[in-house]
Amino acid sequence: MKKLLTGNEAIALGAIEAGVVYAGAYPGTPSTEILEILGTHKRAEIVAEWAPNEKVALESAIGASIAGGRALAAMKHVGVNVAADPLMSFAYSGANGGLVLISADDPGLHSSQNEQDNRQYAKFAKMPMLEPADSQEAKDMVRAALEISEQFQRPVMLRTTTRINHSKSIVEFGDITKHPKKPYEKAYRFDLVPAISKRLHYELEDWLVKLAEYSETTPLNYIQWNGKKIGIVAAGAAYQYAREVFGTKASYLKIGFSYPLPLKKIKAFAEQVDALYVIEELEPFMEEQIRAAGITCVGKDKIPNTDELSPTVVARALLGVEPDMVEVEAEAVGRPPTLCAGCPHRGFFYQLGKLKDVVIAGDIGCYGLGGAPPLNAKDLCICMGSGPSVAHGLQETFDFFGENKRVFGVIGDSTFFHTGMNSLLQIAYNKSPVVTCILDNRITAMTGHQENPGSGFTLQGDPVNIVEIGPVVRAFGIQHVRTVNPLNQAAMKETLAWALALNEPSVIITRWPCALKKYSEADKKEFGDHFHQCVVDAEACVGCRTCVRTGCPALRFDKTAKKTRIEPSQCVGCEICLQVCPKQAISAAGKGSK
Repeated sequence: MKKLLTGNEAIALGAIEAGVVYAGAYPGTPSTEILEILGTHKRAEIVAEWAPNEKVALESAIGASIAGGRALAAMKHVGVNVAADPLMSFAYSGANGGLVLISADDPGLHSSQNEQDNRQYAKFAKMPMLEPADSQEAKDMVRAALEISEQFQRPVMLRTTTRINHSKSIVEFGDITKHPKKPYEKAYRFDLVPAISKRLHYELEDWLVKLAEYSETTPLNYIQWNGKKIGIVAAGAAYQYAREVFGTKASYLKIGFSYPLPLKKIKAFAEQVDALYVIEELEPFMEEQIRAAGITCVGKDKIPNTDELSPTVVARALLGVEPDMVEVEAEAVGRPPTLCAGCPHRGFFYQLGKLKDVVIAGDIGCYGLGGAPPLNAKDLCICMGSGPSVAHGLQETFDFFGENKRVFGVIGDSTFFHTGMNSLLQIAYNKSPVVTCILDNRITAMTGHQENPGSGFTLQGDPVNIVEIGPVVRAFGIQHVRTVNPLNQAAMKETLAWALALNEPSVIITRWPCALKKYSEADKKEFGDHFHQCVVDAEACVGCRTCVRTGCPALRFDKTAKKTRIEPSQCVGCEICLQVCPKQAISAAGKGSK
């Protein structure tokens, strides 16, 4: 059977067919769908779990590998930073059952805070790496990675990019392999104390030599001859861009096994062509190694190492030509991202943004949009889980210099479970007067409504005990904790004032479901059937735009009539506009249900 699949669908299929028994992940675009598919696919006989963060996901996969099962951990590129500690150590100890780490990189920052090139991690950890160029290769390379992992007793990285993860191509299905479990044996190599790790480092260097030899002969690296004028070395999506630009006017050394590089094969290829181009995304990862081997090539001296590559970029950089483009007479209106209509975060940020002499340290999540106009209620964001701990450093420094500023650390529910708990513990332990705000919208919303320890369900939708944030926070020793409905503007305003009046750690938990969330029975019981629409009385509206300054995309201001109206297809009746209207020109229409 053949089917059109995304790279993520193909990776999941490859794991199923290759006999993976354990898969763990934390949701993060562009990798999220891999675990969602593994957790629900009718052909899968896999233990598939969401983990609180990427480090835990990889450590669980490591445990499965040591036990003798085939294992997979999936994450986006910045997630590997979180998982780097066990990754570096497991590179020393090596695998028992095959283990593949999916690193889904994001050139072009489609949904990320940076565009780091995680191929560097393979070199850093001295672990083999594969790079698929389409969905078929994505599927096939999962099996290849597991086989290489078991042959060389190494974890293997499968590095993808957003284009590979989300683009579709034809994939041929294969048979499911019931791969036998390898026996578990207590071994010194899994006990990484210094004396053992020192010995393992020598063994790792020996394995790296063997892997380099394997790279020269594996069919994952192959040549496509079309002529001797131009030779191109490329891997992954960059290979597809090169083929689209040069077609049969160039020959290709297609790299699938990209670390260690097949430098002997590359040198032999280079000697047979007049000019050698290295096309890669983002950093000169291959180019630097090729140049260090004494091979002349053209690469990042012409091709940019920022933003996503494309056939247009490659053609412009290497051929100096612009492809034919369709000309558009009218420019599209810029539409910056905004919080959804009815988002509970809007009510929180609307009140927070009114405060003076405060600094607001945000975090990674939907609430990252709280810094955009008209809310303007966030000053900075560094990385996932950093909101409270960065806020602590800010507050300590302001206090040291006697500056009269208060700091808020803002973080989401799933992000709190991810790495925010450690950040909050820093505040509690050091008695910092930071106001930590945990925005609990009852789901991992930003990546598409995945479950988390606070949602009450597993990846498969099975009910489990809910980890309540309030008791966790109190267990840290924080005595001042309040839970508030952020849509209630009076309560939200009063709660912020309460926290600012304190001079010791405090936590505000805003608790209301994401506007797009399908309500569970527990949600209906706790939050009720509140869904309805708001309407504007045009006669009473004076066009002051106070409601528009909440930033709700359901609101429309007619500049000719100088009146506000509400788009009924978007409004879910959060009533923030109703509460802030100074003329009481907005009212709630009939109730509905979700």
